[in-house]
Amino acid sequence: MKTITKIIATSAAVVALFFTTNANAQSTQKLGIGLTAGLPTSDAYNFVGGIDLRYQFDIDKQLSIPVTAGYTHMFAKDITVGNTTLDGVDFGYVPVKAGVKYFFNDSGSGIYGLAELGAGFGTKSGSGTSFVYSPAVGYAWSNGLDLGVKYEGLARDGASTGFFGLRLAYGFSL
Repeated sequence: MKTITKIIATSAAVVALFFTTNANAQSTQKLGIGLTAGLPTSDAYNFVGGIDLRYQFDIDKQLSIPVTAGYTHMFAKDITVGNTTLDGVDFGYVPVKAGVKYFFNDSGSGIYGLAELGAGFGTKSGSGTSFVYSPAVGYAWSNGLDLGVKYEGLARDGASTGFFGLRLAYGFSL
């Protein structure tokens, strides 16, 4: 699984670089910073929080190629066994994703759909690399504010987890 994840992440980066180096005069580039709060799908965690940077290359007013990287932290629940409570183990990872963002009108703002794929690099020793996938829908205002709802899933060695999250971001043109 590690090799497949690295191939996908590398392929996504190559595609993003291809689009950014072949930009025409009418395409725009944006950079945004976002905060995410979410509810995990696994009973082992209470809450998910994250921060990310997103570079977005606009192909035209409706279609963009985003490349996103950041840090996501899954806060563990405590485990009770009999009369003893043990601290749960938090999980942190660095997601690196590329995808496609499509606006449902031709203004370059409004309602959009987003699909991203990539790799999640665990921050603790031995946590490894996971395949990350993240579909989302959202609304982007022309002033740079962006509010989205997403699911982010991680898969590694036959196991998976994820979360449903709300992302609030601000972007600006480069």
